[in-house]
Amino acid sequence: MIKKIIVGTRGSSLALAQTRLIIAAIQEKFPQLELKPITISTSGDLILDQTLEKVGGKGLFVEEIEEALSTGFIDIAVHSMKDLPAQIGDGLVIAAVSKREDPRDALVTAAGLKLDELPAGAVIGTSSIRRETQLLERRPDLKVALLRGNVLTRLDKLMRGDFDGIILAAAGLKRLGLENQIVQYFEPDEMLPAVGQGILAIQARADEEVAYLLKSVHCEETALCAGAERAFMIRLNGDCSTPIAAYAVISGAQMTVRGMLADQEKRQIYRAVVTGGKHDAVALGEKLADMILAQMGGD
Repeated sequence: MIKKIIVGTRGSSLALAQTRLIIAAIQEKFPQLELKPITISTSGDLILDQTLEKVGGKGLFVEEIEEALSTGFIDIAVHSMKDLPAQIGDGLVIAAVSKREDPRDALVTAAGLKLDELPAGAVIGTSSIRRETQLLERRPDLKVALLRGNVLTRLDKLMRGDFDGIILAAAGLKRLGLENQIVQYFEPDEMLPAVGQGILAIQARADEEVAYLLKSVHCEETALCAGAERAFMIRLNGDCSTPIAAYAVISGAQMTVRGMLADQEKRQIYRAVVTGGKHDAVALGEKLADMILAQMGGD
């Protein structure tokens, strides 16, 4: 078994906190392993004045890390699952996924106001077209402005008055110990989460021995949910420029997957739900996508 493992991660406070969670889970089961985190700067962390779809998509958060993994500079990489594009690097696999943290989106406001309490014209910061589309469906009188940067940077911009409110992933705030900043949680029926939101993905080379990951951090039910959600995204050619969302839950042997897709003008939102056996996760995600496509006339 490998004795020393180099773990690649982005350098933000959240990425480092998430990587520490994974390392702790591995060492709890395998204390003899030495795991060393290494931070890698990605293009997505450096380009902050434009939306992701204009500069190359959410793959910008993983390209440099995947290159380091492919060349052997690192042994495994820790990603937020929602940052992984539909196609990952050649020769690489998602070797394990963590148990899902809170998948919901969360509203943080400078004045402590909930969504329905914000005045008309209030400015909400987000970089997510998915969030923007669902937010404006509920409150078309609000204004949405681009907000990029790590979680702490986004909170700083809110506190200095650049925005009246911002929307962040509840999982990230909780992992940073900032849950007390949350003014309102959006339940999935109010704002459907991003594909893989709240899940950590551990990436490795396809030819590497990863039994230590499967026996420590891996959660099979979360992997099934992620598989369904990503199958939905892949079937619809979803990327960061697509207002797309999916969320799978398991109850006993059954899985229910809910999906959303909006047209490119963000005016019409299509939704569907599918239920079936949890071990048919990928097929369920694909079926859900086909149901959405049928609503759109097959386009």
